[in-house]
Amino acid sequence: MAQRTLCIIKPDAVKKNVHGSILQKILDSGFKVRGIRMAQLSENEAGKFYEVHKERPFYNELVTFMTSGPVVLVALEKENAVQDYRTLIGATDPAEAAEGTIRKLFASSKGENAVHGSDSEENGEKEIAFFFRESELV
Repeated sequence: MAQRTLCIIKPDAVKKNVHGSILQKILDSGFKVRGIRMAQLSENEAGKFYEVHKERPFYNELVTFMTSGPVVLVALEKENAVQDYRTLIGATDPAEAAEGTIRKLFASSKGENAVHGSDSEENGEKEIAFFFRESELV
């Protein structure tokens, strides 16, 4: 059964103009794009989206980073989408990421790590619903 997961290509990757290469790597890995758009997140949107991290010391820095430039929001679908996407993107810290992963190839630091990926099937559905109406998904 197909699962959905959210990909956010973060401001650092968009600024470096590697979002097309990241999307191609995702498509080459068998994912289907069900929804895609570019957006400039507001502080309120980023704050709500990352609310789960509100008590962590990096929260304010994360919100500032995610609002520092445009992002690409992508609703992805595939069998075992969550785990396959997390494997594809690699460890949060690009220095620890496996060779060939998105973060190894395109991220510059643990903070500027090129992409976001949902950490569970349930969160994938919630996160997609945060950014996309069901009618926008094909």
